[in-house]
Amino acid sequence: MGDAVLLSKIQFAVSVGFHYLFPPLTIGMAWIIFFMQSMYLKTKNEQYDRMAYFWIKIFAISFVIGVASGVVMEFQFGTNWSEYSRFVGDVFGAPLAAEGVFAFFLESVFVGVLIWGKDRVSQKLYWVSSLMVAIGSTLSAFWIIVANSWMQTPAGYHVVNGRAELTNFFAAVFNPSTVPRYLHVIDGALITGSFFIMGISAYLLLKEREITFAKKSLKIALTVAVVASLLQLPLGHFHAVQVAETQPVKLAAYEGLFDTTAGAPLSLFGIPNAEAETTYLSVNIPKMLSFLVAGDTSATIKGLKEFPREEWPPLGITFQSYHLMVLLGIYFLAITVFGIFLLSRKKLYNNKTFLKVLMYSIPLPFLTNELGWIAAEVGRQPWIVYNVMKTNEAASIVVPGIQVLLSLVVLSLIYAILFSIWIFLLKRKLHVGVDEPVISGKQEEVTS
Repeated sequence: MGDAVLLSKIQFAVSVGFHYLFPPLTIGMAWIIFFMQSMYLKTKNEQYDRMAYFWIKIFAISFVIGVASGVVMEFQFGTNWSEYSRFVGDVFGAPLAAEGVFAFFLESVFVGVLIWGKDRVSQKLYWVSSLMVAIGSTLSAFWIIVANSWMQTPAGYHVVNGRAELTNFFAAVFNPSTVPRYLHVIDGALITGSFFIMGISAYLLLKEREITFAKKSLKIALTVAVVASLLQLPLGHFHAVQVAETQPVKLAAYEGLFDTTAGAPLSLFGIPNAEAETTYLSVNIPKMLSFLVAGDTSATIKGLKEFPREEWPPLGITFQSYHLMVLLGIYFLAITVFGIFLLSRKKLYNNKTFLKVLMYSIPLPFLTNELGWIAAEVGRQPWIVYNVMKTNEAASIVVPGIQVLLSLVVLSLIYAILFSIWIFLLKRKLHVGVDEPVISGKQEEVTS
């Protein structure tokens, strides 16, 4: 049973980790595509139309891979986590159903219009379709965040006959962590989409291909990236304060803080050791954690020792993933502010070193999203529903470890194949170039 639970955790982590590569990318790209379509509608400049259509094709590839990888997780709730599904099905099912009905169908329908409707619908309807895709993808994220946030800070329910039942839908939806987590995630998606477009635009400039297209795309994406990176400062702070109020043991793990401390320091670096109850090589800013959490440098912050030892999350992975996420967030801010500086000096497009930095930075926002997710989910352990149900109690009791192991191997192979297909299709689109023929009804008639 123990092995089955551990393997189920690994399997779900692999599934979510792979799937989570794509939604932030498509959400961020969707809003940038909408902006390009808006500029085309306003200025009639064909360059905006070319840009939007090229990025729509990249968006479509990523959207399909994201959908294919996301289906598996819903089945895992039934196969690997049946005790969890039995306990919270009445609560957890509602936001997942809302995501499908209100968001995913909206996004999917209008993605079809964007891909196949360019010469079939009016320019205004095409613009509306880009807006609906952006709204649909953002709404989809909202309902997923609602479901996950309820696991972090459950509200609006009571337990009857061993099962959680909804008592207040709005309290469950707007539980204490939904809004701060949602804003934090959506802003991260804008950073991901804009860095992706910046990196590919930088690649085209380095190859001296599609110069005008690449310059305009880079300028738009850089503007989005610097605004989103700046916004992440207050949004990240907002989320951290919520964690301090609702999940203080998680905050203590983030900071490697063992003792309850008045005027607690902010940890910059360290290696926490649960056995020794200390953080080695600790580098701190004195009193800063108290100030950031409470606005008071002498405020008291609870340490890990305030909580039962068996309720501590795994410290090493929680601490390091959180700190790496913050470090990368600072990198995004620094690199985009420097990019704006170069743009103001008219040196952005000719600075090959900076263009290479942008190109090689493409994976970093994806990594940051994964680190943030790891910090949030591992930091919640040992609870699957915080202070209500432990993860080990949530696993299926009739699925042997060997079956979980085999399905984990198969899923990993499938994800490897899907990732290879995604990379292959992206490279193919870049090789074909920006002006690949429009998929239209007129073209089909000529071809036939």
